[in-house]
Amino acid sequence: MYQQYYQRFLTANPGVQHFSCHSHYYWPDVTRQAMLDYWDDSARLADDKWAFFFSDLIPTLQQHISNLLHTGLPGQIVFAPNTHELVMRLLSCLSTDTTGHILTTDSEFHSFNRQITRLEEAGIVKVTRISSQPFDTLQERLQTALSEQCWDLVFFSQVLFNSGFQIDNVNALVHSADPKAMVVIDGYHSFMARPVDLSLIKHRAFFIAGGYKYAQAGEGACFMHVPPGQHYRPRFTGWYAEFGALHEARSGQTRYADNGMQFAGATMDFCALYRMRAVFELFAQEGLTVPVIDNYIKQLQQVFLARLSGLHHPLLNHRNLLVNDVSRCGHFLTFALPDEVTAGRLHQQLKEAGIQTDYRGHRLRFGFGLYHTAQDMDLNALARCV
Repeated sequence: MYQQYYQRFLTANPGVQHFSCHSHYYWPDVTRQAMLDYWDDSARLADDKWAFFFSDLIPTLQQHISNLLHTGLPGQIVFAPNTHELVMRLLSCLSTDTTGHILTTDSEFHSFNRQITRLEEAGIVKVTRISSQPFDTLQERLQTALSEQCWDLVFFSQVLFNSGFQIDNVNALVHSADPKAMVVIDGYHSFMARPVDLSLIKHRAFFIAGGYKYAQAGEGACFMHVPPGQHYRPRFTGWYAEFGALHEARSGQTRYADNGMQFAGATMDFCALYRMRAVFELFAQEGLTVPVIDNYIKQLQQVFLARLSGLHHPLLNHRNLLVNDVSRCGHFLTFALPDEVTAGRLHQQLKEAGIQTDYRGHRLRFGFGLYHTAQDMDLNALARCV
């Protein structure tokens, strides 16, 4: 149904059932022209390209993202080549006078978890990690922890990367946090996959996501919504953070923008943002809203599970499925296998059979994208892979 938009990637990967789009989404064909447009604009504008990027490209993308998040605050969107850079700026806002207290879960993406673990080792922060399982009580346990003390930073994913489980009531968590705490939602596995509405928490919560997964723009296009009205001064900062005031006389403290740009960094490759804009424009033109996309993927997941049940696979079955209710998970399904060796072996067998998946530890993940169709979903090879 939507394969027409992905012909270049599909043609380049014949005979492959690509079930790892939750990790590496195929790019729509329009992104190729976007990369050429970036080159042509760079040649045409040369030294003047920065003014063009910040007066044309950036505002257009900010408006698209603000609309998708329902914030009505496009100026509060700031871009970076990766989310880790944004996380480091958030961490650099923590006071150096005392040890920072961080509340998070045990199921955050490697980059964030690695960074806070290293800071924890250095005695810079103290970290409390709430177990994500059992999923049914995760919301309750997070809210209890929020009420137990005043946290400096609260960081949790809307959709957990290593299971697909979705925290439904993020608003309640945000409102439960101490007003002085920085509350950050990692939305990488929810943005452009599941409907996201920050309208009631836009003045309180940060939201981080990017283009490598469901926004389908590839690497290098990440962003953050910054709550308005706050004067943050991240110590890890770059010249973009005062963009628009570069020619003003310098005096006093280091200056920061009064909007989301206060968390900006420095010179980056804008090609990824061209690709992201092309995807947003294609989807707007074709009426591919997030609810439409989400509904299509949920139908595919149901078809996949129904066909899987008929195979009676010893490992890939409902007993090992971490989130059985597809309405409570993102756009991928995760199976808990006995150990990492088993997961790795099955992943490799599937790959050799033309079924691309990925695994994290002992968990094997199957992702679903717009370039899948129920008609082309052939799971018979699964039966031979154990």
